[in-house]
Parts: sequence; structure tokens; C-alpha cells
Amino acid sequence: MARKSFSVLFFIKKGKLLKNGEAPVCMRITVNGCMVDISIKRSCPVNLWNQAKENSKGKDRMSVELNHYLEITRSRIHQIYRELETSDKVITVDLVRKLYYGVDEESKTLLQVFREHNEQSRKLIGKDFVSKTVQRYETTTRYLEEFIKKEYQLSDIALNNLEANFISKFDALPNNRHTS
Repeated sequence: MARKSFSVLFFIKKGKLLKNGEAPVCMRITVNGCMVDISIKRSCPVNLWNQAKENSKGKDRMSVELNHYLEITRSRIHQIYRELETSDKVITVDLVRKLYYGVDEESKTLLQVFREHNEQSRKLIGKDFVSKTVQRYETTTRYLEEFIKKEYQLSDIALNNLEANFISKFDALPNNRHTS
């Protein structure tokens, strides 16, 4: 049996500082030499980041919370990998990432629900909908797909994995501003 390699690494992006001066914290998952970088939606002051330990060296509440979150996230990724090892699935970095975000074969996804809705709406053009309304639904679906790819680096997102601020973040995009 071929040896499988797997690792999880946390790092900061010093070149992409946020408005508050902190660097975004990212996670790199590597499976059999293939890797993916994921933003974990956390940040850390550059001077407090310890790359050797892959965590914040600060003692303040924010640093302690960040380090706790990093431990939980690392454990979750390792748990996903162990579960995949016991299944008959081929383990890929993309599969680990999708499962981390809550996307699997059984989960309903946001774009899936939107596309089903759009299909039903298309069938009702002339009865309950006009074609312009359905076109707007489809445009919104395209914008949503672009947003998910940009914000989460995924092709779709599970409904049970949506964040509380998902809608406000999506609505804040410039292409979602409507002019009447």
C-alpha cells in the first residue's frame, strides 16, 4: 500500500494586511503533495505571530481565543482525514476542504436550492412569474456563485454551514447594488 502524506499548517499573509493592521491567518492542507490554502476568517498582529509554533505568542484574550480556534480547527481537519481513511473514498485535498466547509453528497447546498427554485420559476412563466423576474433570479444565482468562489474558495456551500453574516457580506458586493 502506498504511503499517504497529510499535513495541516497555519500561517499569516504578511503581504495582505487588513485595515486594522493585522495579517489574515490561513490554513494550508496538504494531501499526497497537493495543497490548498484556506482563509480561516481570523487575523493576528504580525509581531505576535509565531510561525514555528503556528500560533499567536500573545497572552491577551484575543490571542488565547485565536490559539484555541486554531487547535479546534486543526483537530477538525485531522478528524475529517481519519474518517476518510476508514471509508472507501479516495482522499483528496479538495474532498477534505469540502467536508471542512460542510459540503458532502447528502447535504443540500445553497446553489442547488437556488437552481431548483429557478427551474420551478421558469415553468411558471406566464402564470405566476414574468420572464424578467426569472432572469433576475438567474443573475442573482450567478452573483452568488461568484461570491462563494471568491469568499470560500468553493463551488457551492452547504446550507448548514452558512454563517450568520453571509447575506450582509453578499449584499455588500458592488455587483449586487441595484439601481432603479
